[in-house]
Amino acid sequence: MRYKLVFVAGLGLGFVIGTRAGREVYERMKTSAKQVAENPAVRNAAESAAQSGRQVAGRAMHVVGDQAQRIRSLRHHNGQVASYEEEDWGPTNT
Repeated sequence: MRYKLVFVAGLGLGFVIGTRAGREVYERMKTSAKQVAENPAVRNAAESAAQSGRQVAGRAMHVVGDQAQRIRSLRHHNGQVASYEEEDWGPTNT
C-alpha cells in the first residue's frame, strides 16, 4: 500500500510540475533524463542488474523444474497417476 501511495503522489507531483512549468522545463527534464540514461556508470549498473536477474531466474527455473519432476515421480510411485497420464487421447481403432 505504501508503494502505491508513493507512486500516486509522484504521478500527481509530476502532473502538477508539468502543467505549471510548460514545455521548456519539460524539455530540460527530458534532456537530463536522457543524459542520466546514457551515463556509462548507469548503463553498467543496469546491465549488471539485468545479468543478475537472468542468473537468478535461470536457477529458479531449474529448482522449480526439479521440484515438479520430484512431485510427479512421488505421485507415480504412490499410485496417484495424474489424470492427464491416465486418459487415452485420440481416436481408437476398436
